[in-house]
Amino acid sequence: MNREKNYACLAIIKQPGLGDAQILLSNLHYISKEIDKPLTLLTQRTTGAAAVFKHDPHVDAVIDLGKKDFFNTINKIKSKKFGQCYIYSDSIRLYLIALFSGIPRKKIYHYPFFSKKGKNFYRTAQEFTEKILYRKITSYSKIYWDKDDVGKTKIKYNITNDTKNYIIAPSASGETKRWPINNYIKLLKELNKKHPSKFFIAAGKDDENLVKKIMDSSIGKRCVSLCNLNIEQIIPIFASCKSCISNDTGFGHLAANLNIKVLMIFCDSPASAYGLWNPNIKVVVPEGETIESTKHDTLGKFRVSFHKVLEKSLELIS
Repeated sequence: MNREKNYACLAIIKQPGLGDAQILLSNLHYISKEIDKPLTLLTQRTTGAAAVFKHDPHVDAVIDLGKKDFFNTINKIKSKKFGQCYIYSDSIRLYLIALFSGIPRKKIYHYPFFSKKGKNFYRTAQEFTEKILYRKITSYSKIYWDKDDVGKTKIKYNITNDTKNYIIAPSASGETKRWPINNYIKLLKELNKKHPSKFFIAAGKDDENLVKKIMDSSIGKRCVSLCNLNIEQIIPIFASCKSCISNDTGFGHLAANLNIKVLMIFCDSPASAYGLWNPNIKVVVPEGETIESTKHDTLGKFRVSFHKVLEKSLELIS
């Protein structure tokens, strides 16, 4: 890799989710450290990368990857004269974008084409980066944030040690991945009985109805909805809290990279691919399943034990 240090570097993330970018964050940091300069990231706006990397010394710019803007994307990056590119995908389209942007073929590193099926998301990325760097890496890193913003946020939202401050993320990319919202409401009530608590509720735009159900319940007076905030506004709130309870959703992965203890509930997605990449994450799976057996089509939302979630939630703050 020493010979690559003189070239401007582009990294590309294909996956559109906030959580996907979080899981790949460590890989970008290792590459930046290896070439001894920040890299530029090409990714979709939905990853929240512009906010996540705003204070990150390892990423100097984020370029929006339009879903169908093949030639526009080439024009965006061609003038940057990148000399090397790391594509965290097996996409031929992204490879051609890099190639037609003037990046030498031998300096475009990518997953083998047509190799996506059956791959473990975080392990595939980690092994890809390790192969390039010729050394082992860890699969987790951290988000850099402005400490002054966190201080102001604590004052604004009255986040103090007098209460247990939780991030709650009841949304997910699909109904089968969501632990029932009535279970979350019951859980928050039980947690508040144990210790006076404040709950910051984070969900995507498509799941605002879930937040409304929480806010309209009897525990709603202990809750703050974050639905109208963007990722840049949400980060200092998350960084002010110590615990997070979530489904397998981007907000849970964001919390893990902010060094928050996360309890992540897997109902219908691969726990081994999305729950083991960061030691801040503890996993709950449906009764009768293991971390390895919990995958897509597990359809286990009604088999996740309430009592196990409550027990492990209390362990977060012990």
